[in-house]
Amino acid sequence: MAQKARKDRAKSNAATLNNLHIGSLVVTVVFLALHFVFRSRSLFWWFLCSLPSFLCQAFLEYSGRPSYDATTGALKKSGEDLAAQGLTEYMFDVVWITWGATILVALFGNKAWFLWAIVPAFGVYKAFGMMGAAKQMAAGLSGGGGGGGADGAGAPAGNRKQRRAAA
Repeated sequence: MAQKARKDRAKSNAATLNNLHIGSLVVTVVFLALHFVFRSRSLFWWFLCSLPSFLCQAFLEYSGRPSYDATTGALKKSGEDLAAQGLTEYMFDVVWITWGATILVALFGNKAWFLWAIVPAFGVYKAFGMMGAAKQMAAGLSGGGGGGGADGAGAPAGNRKQRRAAA
């Protein structure tokens, strides 16, 4: 059963990575074609703003691409789950926002690069959210979270049977 889950994840990861690379290729070709036709799009700003996207794609490729045995074709590593929340999700967001900004720049000109400012702003927002969660966690671990009873002693640790016996 676990082998089936690994094969499903490997198949899903391979499809996701292929779609990611095809999308990146399409966006890049459209931008470069319009750059060479109109010459008003900055390659410097395109490269500078696309670099984080390229780095995210490289990391997603490295961590998510399944690997197979060369002789038998058996699955060796299914890769990390690319549908996971957290950092993986944020990396996909960086890629998609960069694609959106690149298409808008290709269509409307260099002033649309300001849309890319959403990426660091979102990162700062997420960092403050994680700091707040970490402070709440630290307060809960240090006993500042308050107890459950009138005497201030929280619920006893252990399984349900042990808690019933303690009450």
